[in-house]
Amino acid sequence: MNMKMTASEILSHCDHTLLKPDATFADVRLLIDDAISYNTASVCIAPCFVREAARYTAGRVKICTVIGFPNGYSTVSTKCYEAREAAYNGADEIDMVINLANVKAKNYGAVADEINSVRLSCSRVVKVIVETCLLTEEEKITLCEIISRSDAEYIKTSTGFSAGGATKEDVKLFKDHISGGTLIKAAGGISTLEDAEEFIALGADRIGCSRIVGLVKENDEHDSAQ
Repeated sequence: MNMKMTASEILSHCDHTLLKPDATFADVRLLIDDAISYNTASVCIAPCFVREAARYTAGRVKICTVIGFPNGYSTVSTKCYEAREAAYNGADEIDMVINLANVKAKNYGAVADEINSVRLSCSRVVKVIVETCLLTEEEKITLCEIISRSDAEYIKTSTGFSAGGATKEDVKLFKDHISGGTLIKAAGGISTLEDAEEFIALGADRIGCSRIVGLVKENDEHDSAQ
């Protein structure tokens, strides 16, 4: 693939992510250092690290965290509390997982109410994770319409913790069915600069990734050793 974007341009769309359950704050600190060095869009970290991360970053990179993660079946009030606390602790952006049981039961009013309640509770950028690998095409299209009418800013493909991650087909589908300025975040399994560039070209404004910064860093270190 002949790349049209520079590595720096691609990284500016990346939420540099560390959500492993056994990660420590020492790991998060290294993530933040790399995110600052490579000017990523944000770091995406577990809620328990947000307060300490906000102190450490001192505004040098945006902090994103996850709510109702990864299964989405917390109550609405629990998700709202999580979102409020994350915002209070210093999160700039919230990636929330919707209640998939409501989607499967076609309780779409409840889906919309939950999204708007979380957005109102935190007054932060909200990315709505819909877990595309568990959805039918009809459900994906309906969610595009619901999220486009909601107060949330983004529709996001995946948690990266379910049966599959982002696919180019899903991003194309999202792009065809979102409206009103709604943005797309593709996440889950995106591990090369070439893949990230293609997702961006298809319409993803953000890329959730854990490996791309490391690849660029390795290339830089290799080049400097030559």
